[in-house]
Amino acid sequence: MFFRYTDIGIDLGTANILVYVKGKGVVLKEPSVVAVDKENKNILAIGEEARQMLGRTPGSIEAIRPLKEGVIANYTITQKMLQYIVEKVAGKSFFFKPRVMTCIPVGITSVEKRAVLEATIQAGVSKTYLIEEPLAAAMGAGLDIIAASGNMVVDIGGGSTDIAVLSLGGVVDDASIRIGGDKFDEAIVKYVKRTYNVLIGERTAEDIKKAIATVDIDAPHQEITVKGRDVVNGLPTSVTVTSADTRKALEEAIEGILAKVRSVLEKCPPELAADIVDNGIYLTGGGALLGGLAKVMQEETRINVYVAENPLDCVAIGTGKALENLDKLRPGTVFSNNLF
Repeated sequence: MFFRYTDIGIDLGTANILVYVKGKGVVLKEPSVVAVDKENKNILAIGEEARQMLGRTPGSIEAIRPLKEGVIANYTITQKMLQYIVEKVAGKSFFFKPRVMTCIPVGITSVEKRAVLEATIQAGVSKTYLIEEPLAAAMGAGLDIIAASGNMVVDIGGGSTDIAVLSLGGVVDDASIRIGGDKFDEAIVKYVKRTYNVLIGERTAEDIKKAIATVDIDAPHQEITVKGRDVVNGLPTSVTVTSADTRKALEEAIEGILAKVRSVLEKCPPELAADIVDNGIYLTGGGALLGGLAKVMQEETRINVYVAENPLDCVAIGTGKALENLDKLRPGTVFSNNLF
C-alpha cells in the first residue's frame, strides 16, 4: 500500500532502516544491506533479502552495508537504498513528493551532513531535514524535551552511541563514540576466535548477542551452540558459547560507552544534573536491549537508568514527531535543504 502527500521520518541506521509515517507509525523495518552485482554495479536486492546474502554470496555478487559507524560510507549505494525506501513507502510520483526527516549522529562533520542531505534529496523528496539521533530518540521515547527540565538519553545504535543532555527543545551537551551493535558483534567474533580457535561470521555473532549476551556479572548462566570454522585444521566445527564469554568479550566496548557517559555528566550544568538525578537516564536503540546494560550503567553513574519502551523504534518515531513539531524545536537543532 502506498501513502502520498505525507511526512516521513527515517532512522538511517548502520544496521537497520526504520520508516515512520505520520498517522501510521513505523511502517517499514529493513536491514541496511544492499546486494550488488560486481560487474555492472546493478542492485540485486535491498534489505532483508540482501542481509540473507551476507557471507554467502558467489564471487560476482557483493552484499555490503553502505553506512559505517553512523555515516555514509558509500554515497551511491546509500542514495539508491533511500530511493527504494521512499518509493516503497510513499509511492513514485513526479508531482507529489513527501517531506522527510532523517536522523544523524551527533558530532558528524558538515561534509557528512551534506552527504545525508543530498542522498535524501536525490531519493525523490520535496524537502529534507536532519535531526540528531539522541534528540529524536528522546522524542520517540515520550520524554518532554520542550520543558525547562533536563533529560539524558543514551542511544546505542549499530554503528555509534550518541549521548545527549536535552532541555528546552534542544541539545545542551552531547557526545558520540563509534561503538555500537556492530562493535559488539566484532568483539564476540574476536573472543570466540581467541578463546576457542573457531572463526564465526558476523551474523552468527549477532545471533549469540541477541540470544544470551549480557554484561551483568550476576546474570544466570546461559549457553548457545554455534557453528564455524576451526582455525587450526580449517574444518567446519561447533562451539558452545556461554553468557560469561559474552560478558568478557564486551567488557572493553561497554567500558568505552560508560566512560563517555561519565564525561557528559561531568560537563553537565548543576541544575540540569539535578534534573537528571530526578528523571533518570533513558536508553534507546538496539544496544539498549543488551542484557544487564541498564543495571551496569546505573551502578556506574548512581542514577536510575531506564530502557525506553520499544527502544528499536524510538529514533524513527522521534523523527516523525520532530517533523510535526518543527516550530517547537530550538533554532539550529534541525538542518534543512529545500529543492524549490
